[in-house]
Amino acid sequence: MRSTDPEGERRRRRAQFLRDLVEARELRDRVQPRRVKVARLRHAMRMRTFRW
Repeated sequence: MRSTDPEGERRRRRAQFLRDLVEARELRDRVQPRRVKVARLRHAMRMRTFRW
């Protein structure tokens, strides 16, 4: 068993995952801007109509 802090390890992995996610999203935005715009509008509409 490793002696590293599991919480710190998890947080580091999560930060790396989020960075990759943002990077992938930016890449997708550059590749297909129109589809992304439509998806963003649709998502905004869904968020507005959904009641918490």
